[in-house]
Amino acid sequence: MIRVLLVDDQELVRTGLRGILRVPFGFEVVGECADGGEVIAAVEATAPDVVLMDVRMPFTDGVQATLQLRRHEGSPPVLALTTFDDDQALAGMLRAGAAGFVLKGVPAEDLQRAVRVVAEGGAWLDPAVTARVLTVYRTAAPPTAERASRDLGTLTSRELEVLALIGLGRTNGEIAAELFVSEGTVKTHVNHLFTKLRLRDRAAAVVFAFDHGLVRRSG
Repeated sequence: MIRVLLVDDQELVRTGLRGILRVPFGFEVVGECADGGEVIAAVEATAPDVVLMDVRMPFTDGVQATLQLRRHEGSPPVLALTTFDDDQALAGMLRAGAAGFVLKGVPAEDLQRAVRVVAEGGAWLDPAVTARVLTVYRTAAPPTAERASRDLGTLTSRELEVLALIGLGRTNGEIAAELFVSEGTVKTHVNHLFTKLRLRDRAAAVVFAFDHGLVRRSG
């Protein structure tokens, strides 16, 4: 059972999310917040596996709430929830440390899979807006072509395979099954490539994989 904390200032939206993330589907909504300023206390009280966070809220928005949450050791991953045309805010969520984003209005099955993937340590970037959001995200600190090429060259062939699969949104368990290795081995590869590429989190790894064509080559 995946424990979910809902954060959205609209009660109607939270009601809809509760209907999708129900116990028969393997989810338990353990708490709800109407503003990002309530998130830290709610996380401490409910110990969720994942926080489903709206981006636009009137007082403390999703970006600030995510920044505050990620400063806490062992905090749960954040999955951003927003509308189709909010590229700047979604890029801000990735910079703040969110594990990915999903659009309001996606089919229930897509939302459920996104929550599962993020709860299991993966990253989820909604394909409908990923290219646009990454364009905005890159403007924060674009690596030079020379440094990017040098960093990529430090990876082993297996680490490149793992990075490509991260770019496709695979969890460690899924990568282990696909490469016929243990999950512990995958975690070691992930830690090594994060260190070599100086990546902060899994969402940043997805961006790197997209930027260097690894996702397309894997596909």
